[in-house]
Amino acid sequence: LPFTAGIRYMLLSTLSFAVMNVFIKKVSNIPAMEVVFFRCAVSMLLCFYIIWQDKADWKGSNRKLLLARGIFGTIALYTFFITLQQIPLGTAVTIQYLSPIFTTIIAIFWLHEKVKPLQWLFFALSFAGVLVIKGFDSRISLTMLAVGITSALASGFAYNMVRSLKEKEHTMVVVLHFQLIGALTGFVFMLFDWKTPQGWEWFYLIMIGICTQLGQVNLTKALQSEKIANVTIFNYLGILYALGFGFILFGEHYGGLTLWGIALVLAGVLLNYFYQQKEHKAEKDLTTVEE
Repeated sequence: LPFTAGIRYMLLSTLSFAVMNVFIKKVSNIPAMEVVFFRCAVSMLLCFYIIWQDKADWKGSNRKLLLARGIFGTIALYTFFITLQQIPLGTAVTIQYLSPIFTTIIAIFWLHEKVKPLQWLFFALSFAGVLVIKGFDSRISLTMLAVGITSALASGFAYNMVRSLKEKEHTMVVVLHFQLIGALTGFVFMLFDWKTPQGWEWFYLIMIGICTQLGQVNLTKALQSEKIANVTIFNYLGILYALGFGFILFGEHYGGLTLWGIALVLAGVLLNYFYQQKEHKAEKDLTTVEE
């Protein structure tokens, strides 16, 4: 593929989110929901500004679906932050990468989409990878594994709701409701479990919000300037970033079998991705012939 603007935006987006994950790990002693508050509050203010510029109605018209998207998004974020703080960076990110598989499975029931038999094999491959990671990495408890899978599952529900809202709401209104609910939930939790950030922690918390917005903006630009199939594949560089940053910044080491588990998860997700693209292209070509 040529190094297009869309690919550049996607690489910047992936890097921004990877740096955000590093900052989250840097504040591991701060309650996860407090981190959710700072992350969402910064993005929420930026969303309000963009919506105000575009003269859109921030309340939206599909209120129940927007609320549900915000709730599931917040659950996904909270549980992901817990895993980032408690287990190795590369493993936490790998488990979160199960979310595209959950998105596809949930779409069977939510959007009545079909899943081919071969795709179930790819799903099984990814889940086998998670079991290998759990079985051969003593740093990951069963509880943390469950928290990570909960995050990926909640993301799957949130993504399906985003797809349901496509062309029904302003893009920033959908993003805003996620940030708004995350910030409000985080604020309520902070009333009962507040830990005052010290020194550099204030900088890390603000950077989490800024990196989030940079990631979101570049992701949006990438998806708007290029075919989705051409750019979304670069999102999976996130696992390589996580493994690299974990090793360099936090001294995290992975055994051979754990790395095999990570490879299996990635293989299952990528095989499913390429298969979906191939099926989509075949359907498009068939439609073109019929026309």
